[in-house]
Amino acid sequence: MISQKTERARAVHDVSCGKALRERAVGRAGSPDPVLAELISKIAAEIEDHCGHRRLKCHRLAMGWTVAQAVAAAHQLVEDEHLPKVGLSERSWKDWEAGGLPSPDYQDLLCRLFATSPVELGFARDYSPTPEADANAPLWIGDGPDGTLFARDAARADAGSRTFTEVEATKRRDAVKLAGLAMAAPAAAAQILEQAAAEAMEFTQQAEASSLGSGTLDHLDLAVTEFNRAYSLRPPKAVFDAMMDYRRKVNRLLKAKHTHQQERELLAYAGWLSELLAWLAHDLGDARTGLAFATDAFVHGQQAGHGQLCAWAMDAAASINLYEQRPSKARNAALKGLTEAPAGHPLTVRLHAQAARAAAADGDAEGFTTTFHAAQDAHRLLPPRSPRRFGIDVMPLADYALTSYPATSFIWLGQAEQARQHAEHALATYEAAPAASRSPSREAIARLDLAIAHAQLGDPDDAVALGHQALDSARVVDSVLGRAGDLTSFLTRRYPRQSAVEGLREHLAALDAAARPALPAAPSGA
Repeated sequence: MISQKTERARAVHDVSCGKALRERAVGRAGSPDPVLAELISKIAAEIEDHCGHRRLKCHRLAMGWTVAQAVAAAHQLVEDEHLPKVGLSERSWKDWEAGGLPSPDYQDLLCRLFATSPVELGFARDYSPTPEADANAPLWIGDGPDGTLFARDAARADAGSRTFTEVEATKRRDAVKLAGLAMAAPAAAAQILEQAAAEAMEFTQQAEASSLGSGTLDHLDLAVTEFNRAYSLRPPKAVFDAMMDYRRKVNRLLKAKHTHQQERELLAYAGWLSELLAWLAHDLGDARTGLAFATDAFVHGQQAGHGQLCAWAMDAAASINLYEQRPSKARNAALKGLTEAPAGHPLTVRLHAQAARAAAADGDAEGFTTTFHAAQDAHRLLPPRSPRRFGIDVMPLADYALTSYPATSFIWLGQAEQARQHAEHALATYEAAPAASRSPSREAIARLDLAIAHAQLGDPDDAVALGHQALDSARVVDSVLGRAGDLTSFLTRRYPRQSAVEGLREHLAALDAAARPALPAAPSGA
């Protein structure tokens, strides 16, 4: 017979009911600020008994949080306690409140957040005997709405009861038999253990079941490594086609059977491929596709629990939005990336510099100065040993951001001499970089920034010469063409009768006509 308590737990009330219970409980306690963890636990228990929500939701309501506020509090806890960055989202939180089980790392974070244990949040079962329970009482006495054992329910149950309350009787029958193993006859006990051993083997086989070949993930790692190396050196159209093919393959692998660990790795590889595809689409002049892939990379990074991947995705989104003349969106993307970037990583320098460049594009000189100082401070705090991204040192990317980004920013802010100095420094930095870290397109943009600075300072001949050098680069992508267009427009307005300016315009027009191929369609789910 189902108890009244179980019946009540099945009737889930509206969240307003839980909020009202919290307000009354806090009021009875004298409205303490902050509310102590012990009181939160009692409020959560009352909400659970009265409203029937799962335990994680009860604790959230006991805190008085919305889902968005709970997620924000978790991220703040990570920052305050210097924990590893996480990709926690509202969607994940709602999945857990609906009965999904968080990974061990997220369980630890949630237990820290609510200052409690996995049992109290409904993630585990407590099998320890309670003081009130009869020594011969069965282990299972009551069940919560999500099918987990509540230690508090067991303590409250009638000590003389010998019945099992089963919500999922079929699934638990063997577990109940095993719980009575100590009282079974030796022959029966041996049979139970033999059956349990067979089931344990089946559980293991299910956990390891996968349609992925033994070398699939190694192959993907090698492929993504090679794509990272090829990005700055090969024509973007050729790399885009090959990478798009791999992105589709990973999408198919994600739909096939694999283990949980393999799924996390596949999600990460999908995200890395989409992050590179975002840059390639940007290079090919398709901002919409670039931003779509940047978003896809961020989402897959979140699902994989890979904060660094999320931050790289937002770095791409910031650049694409800047070239689309959307500085506020670029700044928001950079700040979003900073919440995910690992502390002490060169990527934090880059994202601060992205935010500074966005402020300059918006004409905010003070905002640029403040944010660029944050980038410089982050650069000074970097550890001696630089991390690598698929075998490539990422420190030069931070160095570039501290030289080329301010050069562009000072041009937008009308400070030509400052722009000239930073552009010259940027060129020197690019030319001194190891071959594997060289970027012809970024180097071309630095030359164009220097050319614009010379033009603003009244030196059109040097500006035209630098412009031709930039357009002779081995990798003339859409961002290079766009910046060259800024140069020729300025020179045409300032020096309309210069034949050299017309020659530069013709050089640019010829390249522009040949450099805008159409992108293939992205697959569904990418």
